[in-house]
Amino acid sequence: MASHVPEIPAALTFDRAPQRVYWEITRACSLACRHCRAEASPRPDPGELTNAQGHALLDRLAAFGDPKPKVILTGGDPLEREDLFDLISYAQSLGLGVSVSPSATPRLTSEVIFRLANAGVEAISLSIDGATAARHDALRGVPGCFERTLVAARAAANARLPVQINTLACAETLDDLAAVYALATELRVARWSVFFLVTVGRGTVLQQLDVQTVDRLLGWLADRPRDRLPVVTTTEAPHFRRVQLQRRRLPQVQSPRAGFGVRDGNGVMFISNTGDVSPSGFLPLTGGNVRTDDPVAIYRSSELFTSLRDATGFGGRCGACAFHAICGGSRARAWTATGDPLGEDPLCEYQSGASSG
Repeated sequence: MASHVPEIPAALTFDRAPQRVYWEITRACSLACRHCRAEASPRPDPGELTNAQGHALLDRLAAFGDPKPKVILTGGDPLEREDLFDLISYAQSLGLGVSVSPSATPRLTSEVIFRLANAGVEAISLSIDGATAARHDALRGVPGCFERTLVAARAAANARLPVQINTLACAETLDDLAAVYALATELRVARWSVFFLVTVGRGTVLQQLDVQTVDRLLGWLADRPRDRLPVVTTTEAPHFRRVQLQRRRLPQVQSPRAGFGVRDGNGVMFISNTGDVSPSGFLPLTGGNVRTDDPVAIYRSSELFTSLRDATGFGGRCGACAFHAICGGSRARAWTATGDPLGEDPLCEYQSGASSG
């Protein structure tokens, strides 16, 4: 059947402020995940931002103005920072909403979960990459990680702290995705985000899915029930939005709710533990460093970010696609595949004008 391309509002270009800022507050982590983007290590980098520099960074993020971006404190393992709760409190004093992405280590106790909830954290994200301890722990590199994750998810439910479950989609995890979805449903988490592998960091040792498998998987994800939790989303697979529109025939784009248009550099900004500013954690090109540069100016005016917000300048199928404003393809995957962040995403074969079914 012919593709349905809805009216695309101008609001899909986030040129004034990102919706989400991911701040990697440390790379220290006691896990050894096979696909770790950050290539985390047991000890913090001696050059990571200090507490004072962190406060200065949060001041500048608040200067984006209203609506202020959401700040996601990630790592490594944020619980390795002794000043984590101070950073949470200071961000909130500036009107910045805060979420946290902790690792399932012995530090992540039920007491810590309740402390995060009482500190006003909006949500936490946890990773489940297999539906059994054997499958999950094999990817995470530490026995017991799976059980700690389940304990944390249930503690968060008791604390009324929303949880997002992140799951890697690659050749090694494909056969387990349906079972992980069933587990996420049983846990009644708020969101399930399926992360489509980008081969950066340690992720180079894993195998990406082929495009036909990706297309079938996105169709299956789009067909998950919409009237119950979890809400299903994707990371580094923005063409899920196109699949949703084609399968559901949505009458119009509701960008804030569906995330349409949001991608690396357009609605998303990443700040490394040492202060480098990038379009995302999976696209390690740098527009400056917060020690010497203003992150607001980097986001709004740097050539790196402004080029990523102009979908008409993308190459190949991504540039020609009628859905490029809604989707735009994974800029990180385009970069890893071609060396050009404006190139086409090799995990999408869709061509505008072709029939789809």
